[in-house]
Amino acid sequence: MSVRWSGPAVAGAAIVTLMAALAVAGPLVWGEAAERIDAAAILQGASAQHPLGTDSLGRDLLARVLVAGRYSLALAMAATLIGAVTGTVLGALPSVLPRRAAAVASGTVNALVAFPGLLLAMFTAVVTGLGARGAVLGIGAAIAPGFARLTRTLAAAVTGADYVAAARLLGVPRHRILTRHVLPNIAEPLILHLAQALGGALLGLAGLSFLGLGVQPPSFDWGRLLFDGFPRIYVTPEVALGPAAAIALAGIGFNLLGDALARAAARRPAPRQEAAGPAVAAPGEPDPGAVLEIKDLTITFPGGATPVRELSLTVAPGEIVGLVGESGSGKSLTAAAIGGLVPYPGTVTYGRLHLSGQDVATLSAKEFGTALAMVFQDPLAALNPALKVGGQLAEVAIVHEGASRAEARRRAVDRLGHVHLPEPERRAAQHPHELSGGMRQRAVIAMGLMGTPRLIVADEPTTALDVTVQRQILRLLREAVAETGAATLFISHDIAVVGGLCDRVVVMYAGRVVEELAADRLATGAAHPYTKALIASLPDLDTDRSRPLTGIPGTQPPPTESGPGCAFAPRCSSATERCAAERPELVAHGPGQRVACWEVS
Repeated sequence: MSVRWSGPAVAGAAIVTLMAALAVAGPLVWGEAAERIDAAAILQGASAQHPLGTDSLGRDLLARVLVAGRYSLALAMAATLIGAVTGTVLGALPSVLPRRAAAVASGTVNALVAFPGLLLAMFTAVVTGLGARGAVLGIGAAIAPGFARLTRTLAAAVTGADYVAAARLLGVPRHRILTRHVLPNIAEPLILHLAQALGGALLGLAGLSFLGLGVQPPSFDWGRLLFDGFPRIYVTPEVALGPAAAIALAGIGFNLLGDALARAAARRPAPRQEAAGPAVAAPGEPDPGAVLEIKDLTITFPGGATPVRELSLTVAPGEIVGLVGESGSGKSLTAAAIGGLVPYPGTVTYGRLHLSGQDVATLSAKEFGTALAMVFQDPLAALNPALKVGGQLAEVAIVHEGASRAEARRRAVDRLGHVHLPEPERRAAQHPHELSGGMRQRAVIAMGLMGTPRLIVADEPTTALDVTVQRQILRLLREAVAETGAATLFISHDIAVVGGLCDRVVVMYAGRVVEELAADRLATGAAHPYTKALIASLPDLDTDRSRPLTGIPGTQPPPTESGPGCAFAPRCSSATERCAAERPELVAHGPGQRVACWEVS
C-alpha cells in the first residue's frame, strides 16, 4: 500500500508526530511546573510568566496542557484497543459461526451500530464507575460497533474466497479459519481504521471528562482541564482555549492521517455465504463400484431458481469423467454440492450422494477432507495470499493426520516436487503471488495430493491458463489419477479439452444432463443436438477463416424458468411440438451412451 502524501496527509502526519513527541517529552520537561502550587498566582489570566494563566492552586496551565498530552493519548489508545479488539471479534464471528449463531451475531452488530455512540459511551461510563477507567470502557464500547461493522463486511468478502472454502472442506476448525485465513487478510484496513478511531476516542474521552464523567482530580487530561477552565471562559477565556485547542489539534491530526491511510487501502468486494442442504431418501440400489455416485441432485435458491435439476452421474476408480456445458448450465454448482460448498441460501437435495459407498452427510470432517480433493478454477483465489505455499499444504497433514510441523513441511515440499514444480523447497517458502499461474495451479493440485484422495474434483482448472501451461496441467492431472487411482470429475466449458482428457463425457444444459457417452465417441457418436452443436462450434485447421465461426443461436434459459418440455427446444433446429410439450428422459442409446432427446431415443 502506498500513501499519496497530499497536503492534508502531510499535515496530519506532522500533527501526530508532534503529539507523540509531546507525550514522551511533556512530563519530563514540564512535569514539575505543572504540579508547582503558587498561592500568590491563583486564578490569574494570561501573562508573560503564565501564557495561559493559572488554576485555583496557582499552577501554570500551559505546563499542565503540555503534560496532559501523555495521559490523554494513553487513555485514547487504551479505549481504541478495547473497541478494536471487541469489535473485530464480534464482527468476525458471523463469518465462521453456524448459520443461526451467525445471524444472532449479525443482529447484535446491527443493534449496536444503530445505538447512538455518545449515549452508549455515557451509559457504560456510568455503569462501570466515574473516572478514567469508566471513560475508557465507555469510549471503547462506543468504538466497537464501527469496528464490528467493518470487520463483518471485510470478513464476509474473504470467506467467499476459494481458499477459505477449501479450509472448510478440509475440516479446519472455525477458530483456526478465523485466526489463520480470515483475520490476516483483513488486517490492513482494520489497522488503518485505528488511526481514525484514535482521533475519535481522543475527542470522546475529552467530552466525557468535560461532562464530569471521565478523569477525576487529582489526575487530569485535556478534557478535565477544559472542565476546570470553562467557568472562567468569559473572564479569562485563555484558560479554556488552551486545552480546547490541544483537543481539536490532536483530533484533526489523527483524522487527517487516518483518512489518508484509508484512501490508500484496497477495497474488497462483497460476500457470499455458505449453506448446507438436506438429503432425501435414496431410490434404487447403490453402485458398489463407484467412488462418486450422484442420483437426482437438485439445487434450488429462493425465488424459484433451480440451476441444477435431478442430476445423476457416477465416477469409477481411476476414471476421468468430464462434465461439460455452457456457462450457467450448473457444472460448478454440482462441484460445490459435492464438497458441501453451495453458497447460502442455496438448498441441496438428492436421492443419493455417495463417496466410496458412504453418504457424504455421514462422513466426518477428517474422512471427507482426506477423501476429496478439489482443484478450483482460480488458483490465486484458492490459495491464501497471506500465507506461504508450503504452510498451506502442510495444514492438510497437520489438521487431518496429526503430523508435526516439520513432517508436514517435508511432505509439502515432496508433493510440490511430485507435481513437477521447479525448486520445490524454494517455492514452498514463497507466497502465492510470487508464483506464476501455472505454478499456482500445480501447487493447488499438490495440496489435493497431500492426503490420499479417492475423488478429485477439478472445476475448470485450466480456464485461466495459456495453451502451453494448460497442456502441462492436463498431463499432470492424468499422472495424478494414474498414480493414485482416484476417480476424477473434470468440469469445463471446453468440450475439446474434455474430449482429449476424459474417459467419459457428461453434457449438461440448463441444469440437466442431456447426454452421456464415451469420450472417444464424442466427435463421431454424439447424438443430442446440443452436443453436436458444441462440437460443431469448435474451429479446427480445416475451418474456413473467411466465414463466421459456427455458433448456437439463442441463449440458455435462466434457472427460474422451467417449462414442461426440453429446455433446448427453442434453440434446436430439429425440435417438434412434442419437444416443447414433454421433457424427454435420459435413456440408453447404444452401449455406454444415454441421451435425453425425443428425436434420438
